[in-house]
Amino acid sequence: MSEPLSTFKPLRIIHSEAATNFGGQEFRIFKEMVAMREQGHHMEAICQPDALLTQRLRDAGFVVHTMYMDGFFNIVSGIFKIWRILRQGKFDVINTHSRQDTIIAAPAGRLAATPLIVRTRHLSSKVNSLLSYTWLPHCVTTVSDYVRNHLIEKGVAPSRVETIYSPLVLPDRVEHSSLREELGLKESDTIVGCVAVMRPNKGHRDLIDAIVPLMKTRDNLHLVIVGGGSPVFEQVQAYIQQLGMQSRIHLLGIRSDIANLMSGFDVFALATKEEASGTVFLEAATCGVPIVSNNVGGVPEVVARDQNCLLVELGDIEGFKNALASLIDDPALRLKLGQYGVELTGPAGKFSTSTLVKRTESVYRRWISELN
Repeated sequence: MSEPLSTFKPLRIIHSEAATNFGGQEFRIFKEMVAMREQGHHMEAICQPDALLTQRLRDAGFVVHTMYMDGFFNIVSGIFKIWRILRQGKFDVINTHSRQDTIIAAPAGRLAATPLIVRTRHLSSKVNSLLSYTWLPHCVTTVSDYVRNHLIEKGVAPSRVETIYSPLVLPDRVEHSSLREELGLKESDTIVGCVAVMRPNKGHRDLIDAIVPLMKTRDNLHLVIVGGGSPVFEQVQAYIQQLGMQSRIHLLGIRSDIANLMSGFDVFALATKEEASGTVFLEAATCGVPIVSNNVGGVPEVVARDQNCLLVELGDIEGFKNALASLIDDPALRLKLGQYGVELTGPAGKFSTSTLVKRTESVYRRWISELN
């Protein structure tokens, strides 16, 4: 554990999340709760009944309290429901994650005199109101220094906001990816892969615009896009058909075998337009895949520029094309960058679950001490 057994005092922590889907934010909550529980802390959660996170946590053996969080009535009744949960559970920390659940859970925490109320900011988009960052919670954690610096610029006190990087859960090693067999591709074919939820800010069309000119002079080049999300999926699908590239650009939709797919990529590419941190880059790195991305948000914090990733300035489609070409045409460079990525994401690094636990314990305990 992070402290000697003779002095270790487990924390009682409860997380709240209003989102019903399951993306990077919800996976971060899940990984954090598992890691903290393994270190001896008591962990519970508050979610909506139909949230995918609810079932995922319950399947993992966690107590999950459920309530609807939309609408004025649910907000008011939710405050008193969470107040009772906090009073009965004698929690040391309540950690909220979205604006909606913060509006409900943070006032409940104030009423229950919970020692520490923390809001975690997962997104890189601009913050317009500080209500759920200064007025309601005591303190804030962020997933990157990029996000932390933005909150400080908006008015959050530096002593009340800390960065805690999302942990990388190392996938089981895949000795042989089934991707080429699935798509009917040869070992000599080059695969550029992209894994991301299909939203406008992920830049799927920019990636296509950068790689299609390369495909016209490289018959063995293919692009594999993994992820789902309407209406962007349908828009990208229509664009591929418009370009007549259905045989070269493969849309696989939502998949659960990400490590298997990534292990089949020669290059990972994501032309993202904004990114709070980008755990997917770490997943690619640990699979030994070199990366091309835009130099935005927290991306430079999770990759090593020119060592495992080629970074391109936002909007530079020609630069993105050239970065792709340098890796596509140079297997030795791909190998070099891929090997560095494996070293970067080792089990003792800053993105490990052990580092997450130590950092979270330290930040929570310091804030509790300062506030009480």
